[in-house]
Amino acid sequence: MAAVAVIVLSVITAWLTAPRLGGRMDPAATGPEGAHALATLLREQGVRVQVAETAAEAAALAGPDALLMVAQTYYLWDDELLDALADAPADLLLIAPTSRTREVLAPGITESTESTMGGEPNCALREAVRAGSARLGPTVTYEAVEDGPDLTRCYDGALVRYDDGQRTVTVVGTADFMTNSTLLREGNAALAMNLAGVHPRLIWYAPQQPEGDHSGAASITDLIPDRVHWIVWQLCLAVALVALWKGRRLGPLVAERLPVVVRASETVEGRGRLYRSRRARAQAADALRTAALQRLTPRLGLGPGTAPAALVAAIVQNTAKRAPGLDPQLVQYALFGPAPVTDEDLVHLANALDDIERQVAHT
Repeated sequence: MAAVAVIVLSVITAWLTAPRLGGRMDPAATGPEGAHALATLLREQGVRVQVAETAAEAAALAGPDALLMVAQTYYLWDDELLDALADAPADLLLIAPTSRTREVLAPGITESTESTMGGEPNCALREAVRAGSARLGPTVTYEAVEDGPDLTRCYDGALVRYDDGQRTVTVVGTADFMTNSTLLREGNAALAMNLAGVHPRLIWYAPQQPEGDHSGAASITDLIPDRVHWIVWQLCLAVALVALWKGRRLGPLVAERLPVVVRASETVEGRGRLYRSRRARAQAADALRTAALQRLTPRLGLGPGTAPAALVAAIVQNTAKRAPGLDPQLVQYALFGPAPVTDEDLVHLANALDDIERQVAHT
């Protein structure tokens, strides 16, 4: 009997402590991308957190005493869903919106050309001032549209707030600081709780599955504004005309046999032995970094003259799409740090560069 009790207790304990899978900003998910920790902290502080599974449910739960938090996911893209949220009678907290979501729910702002990682709030917004410095991660920034409303900008524009006459609209350019993996960094937890706990009731809407008749998440074409399609067609036409113009000036292709065929692996091995025999670790590290940069810059859509700081920021932002992302200091050290002192350091550098390329390629 005692053995049975021990087994039952073990099963219950394992079930209660097992990680709960879920998508980004899922209040029940305990993984790095989930937001179970934030939802728990809000409930412990007396905030009534109501999770809405659909846009219609979120709009129905909204009221003057509530804050409607809308977190952008792959399943929030349909115009009908956005229109239902736009009419909800509650203050709005919009997390990492796409351009289409922003146009419908927060038409008073637009994206600016700057980017930021967080830092000091540098504004008078009470929620940000009480939280202090926050590490938001790579994020877009916002500014008011022309002839738009009076805008309060914090963290260099990553957090903005304005009043549209019917409700207060708050927009944050990233959800990273609210997730389980980064909630404890600097003032992230305080900022997330201050923003989400401003009202006694929080309507949490972060759709984790398709709604209605939709069978899947939005495709890439659904997320592209209509005007972009015309630009792409014009570019294709321009490229075709240039190809016809240049193609007429080229002669026929001539096949020429190389006098000697050398395997690529033999060339690499030969150069490696030369570097090792002369203890040329600096030159070897230079060659590894140069080759990595030549492969990374076109994959990130950057030019060969990109500044190191901009390249590091692009890599970190690119890999942040897959948790946990890369540390900016590690990327800076691997690509632009000092030369290795020992052979072991050189091996570690090669592994670090390979890991950076692999993570960029997989995002």
